[in-house]
Amino acid sequence: MAAGGGAPWAERARVVGTQIRNRFRVAPVDHRSLWLRADSRVATEAVRRWSDRVRALLQRDRGADRSSTSTETSPEAAAKPSSSALRFYRKRVGKEVNGIEDSVIFRSLQALAVPLIGNACYVFMHGLNSVQVYGAEKLHQALQGRPKGKALLTVSNHVAAMDDPFVIASLLPPSVMLEAQKLRWTLCATDRCFTNPVLSTFFRSVKVLPVSRGEGIYQKGMDMALSKLNSGGWVHIFPEGSRSRDGGKTIAPAKRGVGRLVMDADSLPVVIPFVHTGMQDIMPVGKRIPRAGKRVIVVVGDPINFDDLLIDNCDDAQHISRGILYDKATERIGQRLQELKVEVDRLAAEQQSELQNHNASDDGYRLWQQVDWEGFGIGSSMLSSEPSAIQVPSKEAEPEPHLEVEQSTSPAPSAAISHNVAVPHWFQRHVDPSELMGFAARGLIKNDKFFEEGYRELQQSATTMNTWWISRANNAAHRWSTA
Repeated sequence: MAAGGGAPWAERARVVGTQIRNRFRVAPVDHRSLWLRADSRVATEAVRRWSDRVRALLQRDRGADRSSTSTETSPEAAAKPSSSALRFYRKRVGKEVNGIEDSVIFRSLQALAVPLIGNACYVFMHGLNSVQVYGAEKLHQALQGRPKGKALLTVSNHVAAMDDPFVIASLLPPSVMLEAQKLRWTLCATDRCFTNPVLSTFFRSVKVLPVSRGEGIYQKGMDMALSKLNSGGWVHIFPEGSRSRDGGKTIAPAKRGVGRLVMDADSLPVVIPFVHTGMQDIMPVGKRIPRAGKRVIVVVGDPINFDDLLIDNCDDAQHISRGILYDKATERIGQRLQELKVEVDRLAAEQQSELQNHNASDDGYRLWQQVDWEGFGIGSSMLSSEPSAIQVPSKEAEPEPHLEVEQSTSPAPSAAISHNVAVPHWFQRHVDPSELMGFAARGLIKNDKFFEEGYRELQQSATTMNTWWISRANNAAHRWSTA
């Protein structure tokens, strides 16, 4: 009874279990076809939407690159929203951005380190090297004569690792570098200047802002540089982004970041360009210690005007792509740097030609060797094989016998002048003896007639004097004999 009574219940339970298993049973399927339908589209709607979004982003980036590389745009294309308009926008930055560089500690370090290092670089450039600056008054006027609150942005080519601070220090008088708050802020890559705490502290103490390669123009470092401009400060930037690959022979195209600093500032800054050459000799690639005795030429250009871009910079002009504004400002800066590069190369070539002509023309030295200096009462030490060497006899060395005879018998004034006494110490250090003697020799040969006439007059005077002495002696003898 119990067994028979339990059979219908168990049968029902078995039927229900079979139905449940059949309902949730999953047959083995191919996992590759799990996400695909018969029409080869993504099975789930969420995955399909994400794939469409990724495809749209890729297409938009390709369109932005094509629009940024084109130099001219038609009026129809400018009237329509550009694909780069969705990529670039105006990111407003306040006058103060909270950063460790603005702390009290680093401001104190800047007040001490910037004047010290700036003046040391000034002494190195002007004392141990030769620096020729053309148009330095333009930078001085922009730095000291601009209205209060007006920002200053300087741009230059990048040749050596020490372009800043060496070139910047050579453009400013030492008195200006005593005020650290008025001097420039500059940018440096984090993988070069901020690799460890010691370097980070040092570069922040000399007013350097960190930027990260590959993070774009809207990163924090660019925002901090923009905040310095908005507060009326001075920012220096290298539009090329990195050092020259060919030793300063050419200037690479400018990056879009400098265009953002110009167009996104609260008011247009004063943009001063300058180009230099010669720093590749002071700090060659791979060297860590700067060299001395080199020549550097710097040409400072006129301020770059961006007033025509103010109309496109207003917020109402939504049809203008922000990227196009950045590209216009960047292209204008790059073009001006190229023009200054041509000018500085011309000046460098002229000076190099003059230097080569000066070294190649050894006529003065040849004349200097051909002159009979012993006839002027000067010894054979002038006939040294090195034209620039000045031979100073030692105290222990005895003079040559024929020199003593010439100095004791010759009445010429130059015979009594010793070589190491006649030329002062300052004169020896600043005057090239070969050039001096060549000049003297040329003068002697070109004016030989003058010396011949003088020699004749001297002979006539000597004859007259001898006649006078003979007549006096005869008169005296006659008086003595008559007495």
